[in-house]
Amino acid sequence: MKIPIIKKLVENYSLQELQAAEEALSEEQTPTIEIGGDDEGEQLTHAFAAVWIKEKVEAGEKFKVALRAYTSMVRGSIS
Repeated sequence: MKIPIIKKLVENYSLQELQAAEEALSEEQTPTIEIGGDDEGEQLTHAFAAVWIKEKVEAGEKFKVALRAYTSMVRGSIS
């Protein structure tokens, strides 16, 4: 997971574009937007994170707060 890629996605694409990209990747198709990552798994992770964060931002949360909440959630699921 690369934070700069997630930030770029949240800043440059709409929630609908991000959701469509996430769906395309999960169905092993090529998304219509460029999503950075070393492989399809990492790209899917970036798309999922961007959707989650974008939803929070559109609900009024600041980007940094939403990003921290997401990374905290990921850390909690790993440990």
